[in-house]
Amino acid sequence: MTLLLVALGGALGSALRYVAASALDGRWPRGTLAVNVAGSALLGLLVGLGHEPGGGDAAYALVGVGFCGGLTTWSAFAGQTHRLGGRAGAAYAAGTLGLALAACALGFWVGSWADPQA
Repeated sequence: MTLLLVALGGALGSALRYVAASALDGRWPRGTLAVNVAGSALLGLLVGLGHEPGGGDAAYALVGVGFCGGLTTWSAFAGQTHRLGGRAGAAYAAGTLGLALAACALGFWVGSWADPQA
């Protein structure tokens, strides 16, 4: 069952990433930036709500591993950073990492605050 949840979430996340990249990526990869920041926020929220890897947590398998794993793309991020080169690539890398970490922390904080079991 867990493998099926991961596959379903991954298919949905990957499809959404494709749509975002097709609509927003251009000279500056805004679509990739958006999916990486959104996926980081969602994963932080999920963990803040008490869902954790392992132990057969179905929500974590579907949303954390599957959907967020399919939505985010660090391989495209690396390639786009290289393609932008020099200062633009460094700015893109720093902006993506900073925004993704901040989004993850914000998601975790919101999830921890909203967790009814905490």
